[in-house]
Amino acid sequence: MAEALAVWANPSSPHADGRAARSALDQARADIADDLGWRHDVILTSGATEAISIVAARAVPSGRVRGATEHDAVVAAMGEGAAVLPVDAGGLIEFSTFDGGSALVAVQQVNNETGVIQPLAAIHERVKAAGSLLLADCAQGAGKMALPEADFIAVSAHKLGGPPGIGALLVKDLSTLSASGGQERGYRRGTENLPATAGFAAALRSRASADHAERLAQLRKYLEEQIVLEGGIVIASEASRSPFIGAYAMPGMASATQLVQLDLAGISVSAGSACSSGSMKPSHVHAAMGLAPDIAGSTIRVSFGPGTGAGDIDRFLAEWRRIKSRAAAA
Repeated sequence: MAEALAVWANPSSPHADGRAARSALDQARADIADDLGWRHDVILTSGATEAISIVAARAVPSGRVRGATEHDAVVAAMGEGAAVLPVDAGGLIEFSTFDGGSALVAVQQVNNETGVIQPLAAIHERVKAAGSLLLADCAQGAGKMALPEADFIAVSAHKLGGPPGIGALLVKDLSTLSASGGQERGYRRGTENLPATAGFAAALRSRASADHAERLAQLRKYLEEQIVLEGGIVIASEASRSPFIGAYAMPGMASATQLVQLDLAGISVSAGSACSSGSMKPSHVHAAMGLAPDIAGSTIRVSFGPGTGAGDIDRFLAEWRRIKSRAAAA
């Protein structure tokens, strides 16, 4: 990023500096595609939210369908008129209400609140057979696990160790998306962010997240065993889940109270989506999964990253136990 800032010029300018910036931008874009294993078009965006909004507004199919546990950005972008696919108690999509036809179907790869991994290979086949297109929100999976087959994929750099404010929309066939003019081959207006794009590419190339997945899976397994022994509940424990996210309920102790006490101890977690946890509104993900209100209201989300170590887990567990003990004594 520092190198890109040192040579920055508007990549759309025709002068020599602009052409040099364009070359650097194109190289970073190619590196992003290569490291993600993507062989089609890459439209740079400000993040996954913008990528999702572009597809929801301009994908050629007229219908809109989404999973019940999608990120708030998908819920907002797909609109109130979108058909909603329910999920089972483990958070997995149920296609019993999907009647096919020409539609854009939005399904997450990894749920941002529970870590549940959707079976996108099977979902893509179902969507394709119905004559629809699949939008996979891979913000929580890109750079950590292989991307799925999909017509559109939304990714965000800051979820995999890159800078905030940069992401991408991966498009299999540009003819399925209406152009709007401007930069990015006419699919996204605004001066391209070369320094952030370079940072995005560097983060992917570093494999900062992917190389820690197995280690983090073991740490999370230990954490969850201890939480269950202490009377806590692991949300969607039977489902296939990303090792980077866990959701845990402490019955009888409100999520907000846990957050405050953990924060005072220097431990940063969230209740539900980090994007909306400040509002402390009930989680639509928990509701869609049919969690009892008292369980949903006592659930927190814990994230794991490359820097998470055994000492962090032990410190969290010690504080978690203290909070639970205080609740029991009250």
